[in-house]
Amino acid sequence: MTGAAGFIGSNLVRALAHAGERVRALDNLVNGFWENLDEFRGNANVELVTADVRDAESLFAACRGVEVIFHEAGLGSVPRSIEDPFETDSVNCGGTVRVLDVARQTGVRRVIFAASSSAYGDSPTLPKREDMPPNPLSPYAVSKLGAEHYLRVFSSVYGIETVGLRYFNVFGHNQRPDGPYAAAIPRFMWAVLSGEPPIIFGDGGTTRDFCYVDNAVQANLLAAAAPGPFHGELANVATGRRVSLNDLVTEIARVLGHEIVPEHADPRPGDIRHSLADISRAQTLFGYRPQVAWEQGLPPTADFLRSLARQRGLPCEA
Repeated sequence: MTGAAGFIGSNLVRALAHAGERVRALDNLVNGFWENLDEFRGNANVELVTADVRDAESLFAACRGVEVIFHEAGLGSVPRSIEDPFETDSVNCGGTVRVLDVARQTGVRRVIFAASSSAYGDSPTLPKREDMPPNPLSPYAVSKLGAEHYLRVFSSVYGIETVGLRYFNVFGHNQRPDGPYAAAIPRFMWAVLSGEPPIIFGDGGTTRDFCYVDNAVQANLLAAAAPGPFHGELANVATGRRVSLNDLVTEIARVLGHEIVPEHADPRPGDIRHSLADISRAQTLFGYRPQVAWEQGLPPTADFLRSLARQRGLPCEA
């Protein structure tokens, strides 16, 4: 697995290890932290490898004897991609090409790619379906869309099975809340826990299909176990429900038991106004059905962030 020490990757490693699978976990630690997998240090079934997906030699060593690659490595964040489009493309698109190329040379059967709902852009049509024309609005979205095309081409040209899971706003345990590229839910919660007002970019009417991380993990496991064959198919991974940022903050206030008065800032370039997934293709392809509603995912996310605050010796307001 690439990106194994990161947010979704570490949750997926945990699920695989608990299911008795052997996992070779690779990460360059730019976004990931091996502490997310501390419980598996010394575990014979979980091998931790510090390397970059663009490093062919390290990747060849990591892929030998592997049946399925979960390709979670990538540079997320629309704002970061606008600041540094070259590096975003190098990792997200170029890194995926490297993974696919090494996979087909080492006999890997299937590659499951962490794709992104950002490929849909700001089309007013809702819900978003995989057969809609893409309309990427940021370098990040372009890099993820380019990687999707490589999935299809490598399957067609080389015969390797590939599938792309288009994640919609995944959140939950091990997602870091601070830094300039933090996602909305952990960023909002962390602000409240720190006694600060959360900042909403825009008027708060923006809507998202928030997806708790356990659902994303389930989708990956189902995609790995499905009979296939897969030839670059794409499938949305979400809950099929959307909520405005204003309503999200209201629910966060309820979960944390704390009054919240958010501050509003200008909308960010490249941000999408409305997002909602049609998840029927994932249901058809491999039986995906979300098990955790976004509201149900907030309390365990809050518990993780409280624990993180205590580890850092920070005062906790909620």
